[in-house]
Formats: sequence, structure tokens, C-alpha cells
Amino acid sequence: MAGPLPRHLLPDTASIGDEGRLGVGGCDLVTLADELGTPLFVYDEEHLRARCREARAAFGEGVAYGSKAFLCKAMAKLVDDEGLYLDVATGGELHVALAAGFPPERLVLHGNNKSSDELKAALAAGVGRIVVDSFDEIERLERLDGRPRVLVRVTPGVEAHTHEYVRTGQADSKFGFGVACGAAAKAVDWLRGSPAVDLVGVHAHIGSQIFLLSSFVKAVEVIAEFFVPLGLPELCLGGGLGVPYVEGEEAPSIAEWAGVLRGACRDAGVADGTRVTVEPGRAIVAAAGLTLYRVGTIKVLPDVRTYVSVDGGMSDNPRPVLYGSGYEAFLPRAAAAERPSTVTVVGKHCESGDFIVRDAHVPGDIAVGDVLCTPVTGAYGHSMASNYNKVPRPAVVFVRDGEARVVVRRETYEDLLRLDT
Repeated sequence: MAGPLPRHLLPDTASIGDEGRLGVGGCDLVTLADELGTPLFVYDEEHLRARCREARAAFGEGVAYGSKAFLCKAMAKLVDDEGLYLDVATGGELHVALAAGFPPERLVLHGNNKSSDELKAALAAGVGRIVVDSFDEIERLERLDGRPRVLVRVTPGVEAHTHEYVRTGQADSKFGFGVACGAAAKAVDWLRGSPAVDLVGVHAHIGSQIFLLSSFVKAVEVIAEFFVPLGLPELCLGGGLGVPYVEGEEAPSIAEWAGVLRGACRDAGVADGTRVTVEPGRAIVAAAGLTLYRVGTIKVLPDVRTYVSVDGGMSDNPRPVLYGSGYEAFLPRAAAAERPSTVTVVGKHCESGDFIVRDAHVPGDIAVGDVLCTPVTGAYGHSMASNYNKVPRPAVVFVRDGEARVVVRRETYEDLLRLDT
């Protein structure tokens, strides 16, 4: 029998009321679902701000929020308020950041295949850093007007202990210039001799959802051997710090991560005056968010499985399908209740693989009409959402001090027709 949902999987301000109902940011989750509809992404604004402040305190000037984890105008404004830089990876993310009024000098543009139009837009806006990812990109920059500050992205040949789809630091990667094969050295020589750019640093990223800090230490050892002789002022070690999603998982804090990285840099001979930065995304937003669904069907297959179908699915959280990612589930009306029943929470899409939680522990009295919640969905849920089966994407709400504000409205059926000609 599974007990109540572990507290560390809930947002910072989560609290259980006298009747056992869960509130976040002073707002009752069942009431939010009733008033704003489901599926619904709910973010604890205080949690978001606290993680931004932790990152800023741990790493200082230049630490950037990895916006691919979750981005909307309200999130960009929050990151700006807290003094972080913002990592964008496409022209679309750049457009959203600029529309939110984010200072362009604190934007970092990534991407393994930046188009000339994306580079032109970045130069026109005056982005603070461009992370150069290929020789083709250097040629594109040399055909454009401007002299941006750039970092060269290198792949250190380190295979992090994480899912193969989110490893990025191994030699066989679509990202960056390989160190071992000599491509990184060639790229540095080219960039240093080019009048079109100002090379200020090196960037490396070994993957996502990494729990073992030793993987980062190993990467620093390899990168430092390449970086130190260059005498450049900036070293960005990317993101990738993991977060716990299910009972039994634990992860280092942002501050612990910073301590290990700084120690590894010091041991590897990185100069004290070097600006060492990172780009956390998941570590800032994942546990701040949760998703509310409404149970529509409960199908019991005797001696086989019980399916609990909700009104969302792989269109609002594709991670279980893509990576086999695990999640917990609980009922916000009974947040402290035991969860003795094992069910499979599935979505409404026309795919047998459309599951959200394969083996979810829930109270035995779960019923049609209940609001069901999956926690730790603040990263790569809304940002990877789709309109599969023409399902409108959910709304996003920020909660704080008893107030809920919709920061992304729910899509309508009419929205699904707006691009048709």
C-alpha cells in the first residue's frame, strides 16, 4: 500500500487544509479546476522565484534560465525580475522573450541549426551571446552585419547517466564541436581570426535529468583541459541537473550543484576570475508546476488492469511516451490519503501508448468526476504540448498569495482553425 504523496514532490507553498484538500499559492486546487477547467497547468509563483534566486545566488552574473523547459511572456518577465539571463534556442523563443520586454543583452541564443533569419533577428535585437554550434553557422555569421559576442559549443565526449534521447555531451552528438576529433580547436581558431564575431568563451552541455554530480565533474575535467589554455573569460557548463519525479528519487539542490562545479573548476585549473555559468531549466520550473485533470472513465479489467481515463494525455505531457518517464498521481480532494489502489492513468488520444502514469497509486474511492493531479509537470509539459487529435492545449495559471492569474489562456476549437486556409 502506498502512502500519501511525498511532500518534496509538491510545490513550495503547497498546504493541506482542514478537509484534506490541497492548496498551492493559497488557492484550492479543486476549486481552480472547477472554475478554470481541465486539463490545467498550475504554477507556484513563489516556488519559481525562489529557484531563480537560488540560482542567482549560487552562480552570480550570467546564470541563465533554460527557457525550453517552459516559456511564456509571464515566465520571461519573472526571470527578468529575478535578474537571470534567458537561454533561447529558436527564433520563436527569441520572439516570445522580446515580446515580454526581456532585455536583449541578457539573452543567450542556442540552436544546432540556426537559420540566417534567426541570426539576423538576434543581431538586430542585440542579444548578449550567441552559442556557435557549427562551421556552417560561422559562415552565416560572416555574411551578416554585426559583431556579436559568441561562445563556442564543444562536446567533451562524456556520456551522462541519463536517457539516450537527452544526452548531449557524447562524441556522437548533433550538438557542438567535438574536442577529441579536433573540430573544437579548429572552430576556436576560425572564430578568433574572424572579424565578424567576438569570441568570449566556451560552452558545453552533457545532457538532461542528471542526478550524479560526478558526471558534471568528469565533464569539467575534460572541458578545462581544452578551455584553460585559451585564456577566455567565460565558461558555461550548460544545464541538466535532475529533479525527483517519483517517490524514492532524490536530487542535489542548485546550491549543491554550484558547489561541486566550482570545486571541479578550481581543481582543474580554471582561473578564479572566469565567469562560470550554467543554464538550469528543469531545476527551476519542474516541481513548481502540476497538472489537473478530470476523470472521465474508469475501466476495470478483472485480474488485468484498471484504466483511469482523464481529459488530457500525451498532448499535454508527452514525456512518458517519449522517455518512459515516471510520475505520481493523487487526488487533491484527499491529499493526505493513503493510495492503496494501483491503476494506469491514460489520456483520451487514439493511441494505446497514450498513458500518463503506468502504475499510479490512488485512493480506493477514486470516481468519475474526480480531479486527479500529477505533480512535477512544470518542465517539458506545456512546452512540448501538441494538438494531436485536435485537442486544444490547456491553460496555464500562476498562483500566489491566494490569487490565480491565467498567463496562457486555454485554446478553443476556433483556435484550431486559425491557420487553415
